[in-house]
Amino acid sequence: MPTIGYGTWKVENSPAGADAVAEAIRAGYRHIDGAARYENEGSVGEGIRKSGIAREELFVTSKVWFTHRSYEKVLEACDTTLKDLGLDYVDLYLIHWPAVANNYENWEEVNAETWRAMETIYREGKARAIGVSNFLPHHLEPLLRTAEIVPMVNQMEFRPGYPQTECATWCQEHGIVPEAWRPLGAGAALNGELMIELSKKYGKTPAQICLRWVLQHGLTPLVKSANPLRMRENLDVYDFALDKEDMARIDALPRDDAGAEKPEELVEIK
Repeated sequence: MPTIGYGTWKVENSPAGADAVAEAIRAGYRHIDGAARYENEGSVGEGIRKSGIAREELFVTSKVWFTHRSYEKVLEACDTTLKDLGLDYVDLYLIHWPAVANNYENWEEVNAETWRAMETIYREGKARAIGVSNFLPHHLEPLLRTAEIVPMVNQMEFRPGYPQTECATWCQEHGIVPEAWRPLGAGAALNGELMIELSKKYGKTPAQICLRWVLQHGLTPLVKSANPLRMRENLDVYDFALDKEDMARIDALPRDDAGAEKPEELVEIK
């Protein structure tokens, strides 16, 4: 899995959206992160085709939304995604959010049933890898008791001021690769004094500092930009490393829960 992905949340489902995806691929991204919930998989697929890059060189992710949790509905959702993308398979298929006690009395069983369908999708070759998104250790522990295949990836919000380090470490200890969505904190972290200071020290942009911090924590960051220059800048983070002291300073930034999306606070509309 390429270590930096291009996120497609809020990419338009239009020719302009397809152009943005194609531009990102031409800029060097080989990991495209999408989801059925984004309602733009037609444009994502068109962008992939317009890029001129062979399908085999790309790593494409999609996710099943919480309206499709039963075994049959998960299979149906995957087929719809593949049709919309115009692909024979995705490289990674994720459960977008866990079922939680606030929404289901039998939340553990719901997650287990959803995962059983994910395992079928994997065995049928419709997804080269399967995983979860926004799962915390207390969601994963019961899932692992019945899973025949351990989730390969867990995509989570991870950013300066909101580093879900405990969850990321738990995943790494259990052989689950953690990914980071919203690694730049929707831009909020980029304007802080520390990021500006480190930007000057390393001769990199604040965004590059954030992405390097995520990478050095062992996570794969997913970034989104419609600006071709920013697209390329966000990939240019492999020629420097943050020292231990600066990593610790970013780790110690004040907790910032503003805008954080937490599984137990999500109200599902079925």
